[in-house]
Amino acid sequence: MYIGITLADAGLKSIRFDRDTCAALADRFVLMPALTAALIWVGKSLLPLPVLETKTLIIQSAVPALAVLPILAGEAKGDTQYATNVVTVSTLLFVIVMPVLDTLLQGLG
Repeated sequence: MYIGITLADAGLKSIRFDRDTCAALADRFVLMPALTAALIWVGKSLLPLPVLETKTLIIQSAVPALAVLPILAGEAKGDTQYATNVVTVSTLLFVIVMPVLDTLLQGLG
């Protein structure tokens, strides 16, 4: 609700793809799944994981930004517009990222 209220106040035109937002999205959708996959690969000798669990952990690492982020930014007197923008854009883009990530993970098993 908080995101909806903030977005309604700012309007849909407030959604933007500036440098900081693109960096946050790249971290969320590229860096984190790659880092998770690398850590799983490095740790497979110590703790081998089933393929389904490996895929689940990698997909979980790419989920949209924390929905409570704008609330936390507001409580800390931070930039709630930016936080709302990141949550909204990452949630919308996850509809595209999820099938792509799933297709990439088909090679695991």
